[in-house]
Amino acid sequence: MEPVELLHMSVFSQSFSPCGRFLAAGNSYGEIGLFSLAAALSPDATAANQKPVLTFTAHKGPVFSLLSNDCVLLSAGNGEISAWSWTELTKKNVKPLWTKRPNYKSGLEIPEINSMVLNPQDNSLVVGAGDNNVHVLDLEHGVFKTVLQGHTDYVHCVCVREREAELLSGSEDGAVRMWDSRTGQCVHCIEVYKYESCARPQYGKWISCVTTDSDWMLCGGGPSLSLWHLRSLSPTSMFPLSGCQRQAAFHQDKILAVGEGAFVSHCLLGGEVKAQIPCTPSSLNTLQLNSNSSEHRVLTVGGSSSHVDVFTNLSYRAFSLSF
Repeated sequence: MEPVELLHMSVFSQSFSPCGRFLAAGNSYGEIGLFSLAAALSPDATAANQKPVLTFTAHKGPVFSLLSNDCVLLSAGNGEISAWSWTELTKKNVKPLWTKRPNYKSGLEIPEINSMVLNPQDNSLVVGAGDNNVHVLDLEHGVFKTVLQGHTDYVHCVCVREREAELLSGSEDGAVRMWDSRTGQCVHCIEVYKYESCARPQYGKWISCVTTDSDWMLCGGGPSLSLWHLRSLSPTSMFPLSGCQRQAAFHQDKILAVGEGAFVSHCLLGGEVKAQIPCTPSSLNTLQLNSNSSEHRVLTVGGSSSHVDVFTNLSYRAFSLSF
């Protein structure tokens, strides 16, 4: 790759292998880089160990979403989803097991797929797409079985609330919708920007990230990153972070968030920003915690750069992997 291309590269998505020894990162050129965490974290690691062991083109256009289950890496780009065998990838065999497209209504525009999540309850893949819909793929039979309709704009993010058999989706239209995963019906619709405590009209109303932890939901984007109690459907904490947050995660008794700005924010559940840890990219798109391996337990962060920062300790960046 030309140095000028590296300068303009962004990393949009990441996923750890089921064994926790590898990290897959998806970039703005449709490539997936596979990094060996085992090699990069070893005491005698060299600069070469911070480069991908494999780089391949998976999609035309950016790889906006990556996700793994026990045996496959799922990647999504311009309107399609591909599955890759982890076993084959680690042997450097690059051939998708399958590629599927949701049943889009629109003819010419190929809606991009922005987000995917696995629903273990029925072994399905929930997909948030640019056609304003949430599509559900039955992984056992390989068919799209449901379309959740209700959003009036781009769906940016999806997540699963397992215990309640609910799916949540956040959209450019400013709403977080909660769906009954069994019936496909929308059970609640929260228009976050209509709550004065969350609204930031200067940034717009779109929702770019949503995640849950049993009865709690985190969401943000144009509106402030906020913590919601889902039983009462009310916001309990607002986080005074500048710019739009693109991804957030619950971690132990904290919240980790990334977005505009070259840092990972550590927040307390009550709304206090405890620390902001500097990163290499000037703006961040993705953060991922490796819970698949106690040996390679790291936080990895990617954004507007060809580098993926690796934190072995949450309070400072240990090193960077790079395309």
